[in-house]
Amino acid sequence: MKYILAIGCFIYASSGFTQINNSDIVNGITIFPVYHGSVVFDYNESTIYVDPHGGIEKFKGISDPDLILITHTHGDHLDLNTLEVLNTAHATFIVPEAVAKKIPSRYKNQLVILNNGNKKQIKEISVTALPMYNLPHDETARHKKGVGNGYIISLNNTRIYVSGDTEDIPEMRSLKDIDVAFVCMNLPYTMNIEQAADAVLEFQPKIIYPYHYRGRPDVSDINLFKKKINDKNNNIDVRLRKWY
Repeated sequence: MKYILAIGCFIYASSGFTQINNSDIVNGITIFPVYHGSVVFDYNESTIYVDPHGGIEKFKGISDPDLILITHTHGDHLDLNTLEVLNTAHATFIVPEAVAKKIPSRYKNQLVILNNGNKKQIKEISVTALPMYNLPHDETARHKKGVGNGYIISLNNTRIYVSGDTEDIPEMRSLKDIDVAFVCMNLPYTMNIEQAADAVLEFQPKIIYPYHYRGRPDVSDINLFKKKINDKNNNIDVRLRKWY
């Protein structure tokens, strides 16, 4: 692994908690819950950032990205200030077309545009773009169908689903063979706890992390989310981590 991991130690930066001690290892993949909708995966000399957000201190001790996935154009996902301070010189960006239109020109030669239903293989990593949108998917939706991407990341025989900003859409409910999932729940932008838990119970990932759960004005009750799932299916491993 390229990162430095201090086992059993709590690491603090001047701006607060950092994420090294908040990590998990699943099938040899180190998972860093970073902040809000931002997560990092590190495996076999490849480091994948999803929606890097929150400033450089949030990524302290984590390797520079080889691959950056961005779900959509909202500022807590396409965070240009954070991209500016990260070392992205050797990174490939996978983005939907809407993001490609808004990202600064200096990144253009690093972009791979992937729209809903498309798939891209980069070395050992396979990335599939899935829909993410609000219901009903009409002109009132905060996230419109076909504009943003959820992603399935496949590496080391492990299928990881990252929802992006979505409600409990049929495309999520019909997922199969997901090993690890990251599912959002923050009102009024995505799902409430009941919607998120019900969707997870339908597609039954082996491991589920609630993420992106700070809304306006409230932070979603992730302990209640865990209870709603495990009361009905105790085989789903609900993992609660520090995102804020």
